[in-house]
Amino acid sequence: MCRLAFCLLCLLCLCLSGPAGADTPEPPDLSRQRPAILEAFRLAEQGQLSVQDLARISDHPLRGWVEATNQRKRLGAARTSEVRALLHRLAGEPAADWLRAAWLDELARRGDWQTFLAEYTPAEGDSELRRCQHLAARLATGESGEAWLADARALWVTPHSLPDACDAPFRTLQARGGIGQELRWQRLEGALLAGQTGLARWLAGGLPAEQAALARSYADFVDEPHDLAGGWPKDARSRAVATEGLARLARRSPDGAETRLAALAPVLDLDEAQRARVLYQIALWTVASYLPRSAERLAAVPASAYDERLHEWRVREAMNRRDDATALQAIRAMPAHMREDPRWLWFEARHLERLGRPDEAKAVLAKAARHASFHGFLAADRLGQPYALCPLEPSDDPELRQRVAEDPGLARALELFTIDRLPLASIEWRALMRTLSPAERKIAIAFAGDARWYDRAVFFIGDTPEDLRYYSLRFPLHHENVLRREAKRNDLDPAWVAAQIRAESAFMPRARSHADARGLMQLLPSTARHTAAKLGIAYSGIASLYDPETNLVLGIAHLRHMLDEHGVAYKAIAAYNAGPGPVARWNRDRPNVEPDFWIETLTYRETREYVARVLAFSVIYDWRLEGRAIPVTDRMLGRIDPAGRRKPFACRTDPEPATPTAP
Repeated sequence: MCRLAFCLLCLLCLCLSGPAGADTPEPPDLSRQRPAILEAFRLAEQGQLSVQDLARISDHPLRGWVEATNQRKRLGAARTSEVRALLHRLAGEPAADWLRAAWLDELARRGDWQTFLAEYTPAEGDSELRRCQHLAARLATGESGEAWLADARALWVTPHSLPDACDAPFRTLQARGGIGQELRWQRLEGALLAGQTGLARWLAGGLPAEQAALARSYADFVDEPHDLAGGWPKDARSRAVATEGLARLARRSPDGAETRLAALAPVLDLDEAQRARVLYQIALWTVASYLPRSAERLAAVPASAYDERLHEWRVREAMNRRDDATALQAIRAMPAHMREDPRWLWFEARHLERLGRPDEAKAVLAKAARHASFHGFLAADRLGQPYALCPLEPSDDPELRQRVAEDPGLARALELFTIDRLPLASIEWRALMRTLSPAERKIAIAFAGDARWYDRAVFFIGDTPEDLRYYSLRFPLHHENVLRREAKRNDLDPAWVAAQIRAESAFMPRARSHADARGLMQLLPSTARHTAAKLGIAYSGIASLYDPETNLVLGIAHLRHMLDEHGVAYKAIAAYNAGPGPVARWNRDRPNVEPDFWIETLTYRETREYVARVLAFSVIYDWRLEGRAIPVTDRMLGRIDPAGRRKPFACRTDPEPATPTAP
């Protein structure tokens, strides 16, 4: 841990040299055996692995996964004895759990409930499917007493639809008189409050006609509030359903929810907490779009109903109106832990400045500048200070590194990743993480980075302030030559490009989003085709987006296009995330807004955080690439003056170490 401020040269020597020398332990090199293991997996995935094939990989760490893969492919015709024998040989390995899960499903399909019970061990966190299968197994083998009934009832009240495997146990539960009206209403009410109105209507079919009609009226109200609610019974259930329906309506129509709340609250006698919940949603969905009466509706929410989200929106609403005094008041009304966040320290200082109180502002800026985050970097710029960065590196203790390097789980995880068996690699990795100490995890993550499995640091580094200071792990850098070349070609600074890649894919070339964005810079196929046509270069189809060089050529050119179209870097970053349409709307709705206020008042949370994240990451990548940083205040505007305006880094001597931006 850093104890004193130190010079840039010392910082770079400490943080860029890495924790291990050439003679330190490393995981085993399995590259020579790779052709054999790939062929074994190919055969296993067809269920065609022979004894001779297995003998060729007899000493390979992935032999167990190959055997489990082959056995899973052949489970439909497998004998219990052979599966049990393999599970016994693989005991303690994640491959055994993976195989056992498929085996239990096969036993359930066969209706071999005796074997199912012999193989199954109930565990906290079991899926609903597994719990249903377990109930069916117990029932089929003669257990239907009070313990079985209690477990069946506990599963029955789940407030959403359950797998078909639950049908037989629930029929028995019904036949045994275990689903009375009270239990049916319990599940029905839970479904209504979860918005599962289709399930609620189905459950209503088992109630007497009058109650069924009331249940359907409840479901209709949750979907679309109606006037019939005034005639409901004035009881706790009606009040809960009315509150849920009005809160949901507020998301679509704050005005409509406000009108119905005024009419219905006295009729059903909604209590203060129920009114507050609806008022909260009315205020939130009004201010989230900066609609008229935002301030009025925020003021109508009782203080007891405020949470972090609404506290933040109260500040943004005042910012949007350029009401500095009200914004400052809203920040100071936040809970203490929120006020200490560098974001709100920065804006507290900014409002103090605008209100003509510069000395107070400087004191607040000094607190913000201790943080290695976007707003902390802005505060350091304001004060003319170096950026606070106190990096940590994994332990270089040879014994500790040896222990991690020799862990068979690490060897299996890294080799599965290398041969592109990502689901299996992830299973191994998660199992490994559960067995390692925090210090060992950092070493394992470093080994994963060496294998180019960079996102392990993003997802498994931890979330304490100390964990987040492992910058060299959290901010990988690869394909640097292509990155620098294309950044220069497009007149962009490489640190910004690297930050964009880190935010998009964590430098994983085969990353793919739910929206079908692909590769390092997460390009949509349509964007890639358009950019390639504009550049006049060949585009060989979607698969080529997984090629790092192709993706970087097209992605960096697209980023340049965003900058040309929007004029300044922070708006280009927003457009890269949200698209040009929303950015045009934000510009229209809030013209002439200073950059930091423009970013903070964006209506999309994802984009708001994305812009701040990319700008903060740019500073970290300047640390990695150049050793000194372009001031983030300049980078926001696209101003790059590498000769005279780069800033140094320093580990501050404050009692609390500088804290980083979370991924």
